[in-house]
Amino acid sequence: MSDHRAQGARAVRAFLGRSRRYAARWARTAAHLWRASLQFRVVSTTMLLGLVVVMLLGSYLFSSISDGLEQDRIESAQLETSRLTTEVQATFDESDRTSSEADLNVLASQAIKSAASAGGDNERYLVLTRGLENTSTTTVRTISSGEIGLSVVPQALREAVRDDPRRQQVMLIGITDPQTDNNVPAVIVGSQVEPPLAGRYDMYVVFPMQREQATLDLITRTFLIGGLALVFLVGVIAWVVTRQVVSPVRRAAVVAERLASGRLNERMRPRGEDDLARLAKSFNEMADSLQTQIRQLEGLSRVQQRFVSDVSHELRTPLTTIRMAADLIHDSRTGFDPAVSRSAELLHNELDRFEELLADLLEISRFDAGAAALDSEVTDLRATVARAVQSAQPIADRWGSTITVTADGPCEAEIDARRVERILRNLVVNALEHGEGRPVEIAVAVNETAAAVTVRDHGVGLRPGEGALVFNRFWRADPARARTTGGTGLGLAISLEDARLHDGWLQAWGEPGVGSCFRLTLPRRAGVPIVEAPLPLRPDDLAEPVVPPHLAVSPAVPHGADHEPASTRHTPTAPGLPR
Repeated sequence: MSDHRAQGARAVRAFLGRSRRYAARWARTAAHLWRASLQFRVVSTTMLLGLVVVMLLGSYLFSSISDGLEQDRIESAQLETSRLTTEVQATFDESDRTSSEADLNVLASQAIKSAASAGGDNERYLVLTRGLENTSTTTVRTISSGEIGLSVVPQALREAVRDDPRRQQVMLIGITDPQTDNNVPAVIVGSQVEPPLAGRYDMYVVFPMQREQATLDLITRTFLIGGLALVFLVGVIAWVVTRQVVSPVRRAAVVAERLASGRLNERMRPRGEDDLARLAKSFNEMADSLQTQIRQLEGLSRVQQRFVSDVSHELRTPLTTIRMAADLIHDSRTGFDPAVSRSAELLHNELDRFEELLADLLEISRFDAGAAALDSEVTDLRATVARAVQSAQPIADRWGSTITVTADGPCEAEIDARRVERILRNLVVNALEHGEGRPVEIAVAVNETAAAVTVRDHGVGLRPGEGALVFNRFWRADPARARTTGGTGLGLAISLEDARLHDGWLQAWGEPGVGSCFRLTLPRRAGVPIVEAPLPLRPDDLAEPVVPPHLAVSPAVPHGADHEPASTRHTPTAPGLPR
């Protein structure tokens, strides 16, 4: 027996679990439709409002009809009771069989049964009982015309008849119908008659309201079916009406998506002359204008890219000749007078910077032309960081800065080591140049999906809004500040493109007088998106800045943003945003 009970309990729990899962699934589906479909929202809202209106109107009409039926039944019951009271009293007055108490009881029984069986269309029950203040010695027993007796008569009604015997007293009660055993409302009317020698007796007439109850049940079913049908029809009408509006909007959305994907010849088909047709015509005019402007910009961009590429390539030959002559002059500078010797040194340094600028321009032109490609392999980032630090060590010695590298263990990722080393070298050199001789701290860490490197300095820092601008080409925080290390102004822009080529993030944070921190976050495996950066962008050892919220963070990166928004993972809106 206990096994059967346990099996039954498990079956019940399994059924409840399935029911909860189905309910949750339907709820998620409805919530998704509510968010995703304007037509579903409009139709659902219209049907819900229609249901509320139908319920309110139905309740009002039901209440009005119920009150009307009740009042009509009370009025007819009062008239019927007045007639029956007159008949019973006339039977007592006209009879001569009142000499004994037994004859009087027989007469009363005949009078009540005769009044209950004849006349009128409605079923009723009569009860004759001794009044509350009757002191006569002659007694007539309580007489009922049917199965409903004195027990259904409320004491309050009897007291009301006693207090005001000249007027009919009416009350609504509930009784059990003897024929159907169902509880039904009833009207009970009380009055008084006076049998000979027996004093005042109360006569109560009970009028069951089966017909009125059946009428209300029919009205309720009619209202329910009609209301549901009306709500359904309202929903159908709302669906048809909203479809006429939503369909053109959906077509516009499809065309807009195709335009966004590069299919600039897509257009809407105007139908008719209404507002939606004018919307379609305006949309097409906008698309024509955008197509013209985009093609113009594409032409200008191609011309610009071709110009930069051609100029960069054409400059290599004369630059090589100038370099050979400059090296010859530089090597012979010791035999010149001091002014000419200094000029030879300046010429040599500027040629170095010119070569770096030319190399960067060529690299930028490759990115613009979409010709850049990755040569990825699994690499330990610690070795890449070490090479970047080693190449920047002469600059650190010149500034008197120390570079520290922190790594918890192996930090392997599938990367193009040459490009990542170039990113890190640019970040380290940038930190040394703006660190004002203070230490530069590098941290390396990995998690399940990403590897990250942060380069932090303690120099001038970044003002609010500069976190995104630092990756712009040729941008400088202070135009009057000289690039003492010979930077070209393209290093961070190229670094950003290299990070994007890896589907990674390159982000910047800084505060004036505190320093800045650059974070490079790369996916550990190609094609696997970054979920969370293993290192914070804002250093953990800093207190929260006491500044207005709109000035506390660069627009490029939210404060402490270690998660990439799914909607901007591959479509950054500004330089420095995670891809």
